[in-house]
Amino acid sequence: MKIAILSRNSKLYSTRRLVEAARARGHSVRVLDPLRCYMRIAPGAFEIHYKGKELSGFDAVIPRIGLSVTFYGTAVLRQFEMMGVYTPNSSDAVLRARDKLRCMQMLARENVGLPTTVFGDNPDDTADLLDMLGDPPHVIKLNEGAQGAGVLLAEKRSASQSVIEAFRGLYANFLVQEFIREAKGADVRCFVIGGKVVAAMCRQARDGEFRSNLHRGGSATPVELSKDEIAIALQAARSMGLNVAGVDLLRSKRGALVLEVNSSPGLEGIEGVTGVDVSTAIIKHLERSVARNGKRRKNL
Repeated sequence: MKIAILSRNSKLYSTRRLVEAARARGHSVRVLDPLRCYMRIAPGAFEIHYKGKELSGFDAVIPRIGLSVTFYGTAVLRQFEMMGVYTPNSSDAVLRARDKLRCMQMLARENVGLPTTVFGDNPDDTADLLDMLGDPPHVIKLNEGAQGAGVLLAEKRSASQSVIEAFRGLYANFLVQEFIREAKGADVRCFVIGGKVVAAMCRQARDGEFRSNLHRGGSATPVELSKDEIAIALQAARSMGLNVAGVDLLRSKRGALVLEVNSSPGLEGIEGVTGVDVSTAIIKHLERSVARNGKRRKNL
């Protein structure tokens, strides 16, 4: 296969491991900075050029699109899709997962367990908005954020109101969620590939911190998942239309709750903690999917 990886930095661990895994299995692979890709769109004719030359002949494209380039990166990914190139995560699926509010709404429609979430715009409605949520602590998070950035814990109702006012002053879109105290600063990252959970780890926040992200100083250990946790992780990824996803769960008194669904989950933490070769599992999924799509085209 000829594989493209959309990534702004070929030296990042996740990008580098995917390149190594693809080449180890005999595939040709090229890392493309999505911001250097540019497109020609015409009826029945789609082209992508990169640094002055046309891109062609790719069988699969893996999106590793950073949050700051979501709009342009998904436009490039969509162009590859229009050219018939397979991707495990479509542009629409990436956009669904990146919008936390939309993600929560879609998961709730599927009756997937979630922390109770509220959303509103007008300052006059803040008091009733918080009444809808219940007593603090409250977790306030930007609608688009990653690695724990833009996520705050308000211990008192007055603090919640102050943070909400500050976010509104910045014209930021944000969600307010219940705080799951019994999780004790821990969550479970489930790595889903092609309808299977291939690896899982429990992340624990450091002392004095409620965010368990490894980039925030959290620690991680391998974890055994229950059947219910596996089922919820798979349902969450499927609801977003993602074939490669990091699904974060909180263990609560009412069962596993989906905290977030990540369309570009990092590989360094999960591979280092579990010892599972997740990168190769992604490449094997591409192989199966491209072969399946090829057979389907021949039968049309």
